[in-house]
This record gives sequence, C-alpha cells and structure tokens, in this order.
Amino acid sequence: MKMFKQGLLLGSLALALPSLACTPDGREGFVPDNNLKISVNAKRAGGITEAQFNAVIDKFEVLYNPIVKSYGGDLAIERNWTDGTVNAYAQQIGKTWKVSMFGGLARHETITADGFALVVCHELGHHIGGAPRKASPWSSPWASNEGQADYFANLKCLRRGWENDNNEAIVREMMDQVPQDVVKACGKMHTFNADYWTCIRGSMAGLSVAKLFQALRGSDVEPKFDTPDTKVVTRTDDNHPATQCRLDTYFQGSLCNVSWHEDVTATSEVTGTCHASTGFSRGLRPLCWFKPSVAP
Repeated sequence: MKMFKQGLLLGSLALALPSLACTPDGREGFVPDNNLKISVNAKRAGGITEAQFNAVIDKFEVLYNPIVKSYGGDLAIERNWTDGTVNAYAQQIGKTWKVSMFGGLARHETITADGFALVVCHELGHHIGGAPRKASPWSSPWASNEGQADYFANLKCLRRGWENDNNEAIVREMMDQVPQDVVKACGKMHTFNADYWTCIRGSMAGLSVAKLFQALRGSDVEPKFDTPDTKVVTRTDDNHPATQCRLDTYFQGSLCNVSWHEDVTATSEVTGTCHASTGFSRGLRPLCWFKPSVAP
C-alpha cells in the first residue's frame, strides 16, 4: 500500500510539473539535442551581434505581448545572450508563456538576423501557431507541433514583424544570393506585390536556419529549394522534421498567399492557412511531416 501511495504521489507531481514544448535538456528545443556551446568570446563565433539579438527580440516582443495577452497568457521572452547554448525553448507555467533565446544560437556562423527572427517566431508559434498541436498528453498538448511552429513562423509571424520594413531594399541587397527558384515561386504566388519581397526574405531566413540544422547534424547534404523532401508520412509527425523538410516548410509558409491578418486557430488546420481542401496547390504544409485530416 505504501508503494502504491508513493506511485500516486509521483504521478501527481509529474502532472503538476510545467508543460514544455521545448524542454531544457535540449531534446525538444528548436534543434535536437546537442552539446555545442558558443561563448561570447569564442574565436570562431559568427552570427549576429548582441545589438541585433536584442533588436530582433524587441520587435517581436512589442508585437506579440498584446496578442499573447488576448489568448490569456503573459509573454516573457528570456534573453540569455551570455549563455552559449545553441538552442531555443518555449514553455508555459500557469499564465506565463515563456520563450527562451540564447546567445550561443545567435552566434552560430549560419545565423543571420532574419534567421534569428525566424527562431523567435518558431518559439512564439508553439504558443499561438494553431493546429496541429502536439498529440501526446505527456508532450505539451498546449503547443503547436514542430512543423506547425515552423510554418507559422513564415506564414504569419515574420510577415507581421516585417510589415513596416523596407523589404524591397533589404531583399535587393541580398538578391545575388537568392536562388531563381525562390524568385520565380514568390513572383507566381504574390504577383510581385509587397508580399513578394517578404516571401523572398522569409525564404532566405529559412535557408539560414536550415544550414544550422545541416551543420549540427554534420551532414554533407546541403538543403536546397529545388530538392524538396519526397517523404510522405502516414500520420502527422509532431517531432522535428528532417533538415530539407524544415526548409520546405519555411518556403511553403512564405509562398502561401493567405493574409497574415487571418489568424490560425488551435481547433482547425485549415483556418488561416493554404490547404488543399480550400483549393490551394502551393503554400501547403509539406507531406514529409503533415498528414491532412481534412480531405481536398
């Protein structure tokens, strides 16, 4: 009987623990478990500066504070610039909806300011990124799954954050690095309007973080826009998709021409998205992680 009571107590404590979408042990952060640390004084540190780190967070914190509050939470973005951790996390503890950002990730040589903004948006996406959510009651059922957080980042969050930027000027500065596949696809979906420039900019932000995944996995296979992942899942995968699959997700989120003003919801995978059931053939969540539950 004593052992039975202890089991009940341990079970109650487990249920009472804070629910994590991205756990502090690194196994479910923005990237999978890794032991890499990039200190402030690391000789090979690249990435972005502390001023850029704070400026990106400032922008999205101001925009999403009232939005998170409208969902019933209080947004808290933790700025760990001196911490060398190469990851990022989302967490909910009561009404506190937390995002933890680390200088180690920001200092990785693959990371641009736009790529870092995408990571912030991904973590915000765990909180308000809509369906599909993580299915298991033991793995943060409040949280949008990894693929959906990726999709939300480009579909809604980056566009909101960049609305008042001179996106044309920013993109023209990087145009010599932009693959023609991106230029053509963004032009086709956004007919060279204002969203055309954010489409290209968001796609290149996705390439920045995809190169981070490649580096952390020690892969020789370079993620590219013209080599989409051909895997087709039989059910939606809540975990981190493969490197190419994640780049595909960022790209499709950028291509989708549903307005960022149209919110996604936790109860519908269709609302606010490009979905085959509403006639879309581009801008769809890739089938390498997403299995639609609503038929075309």
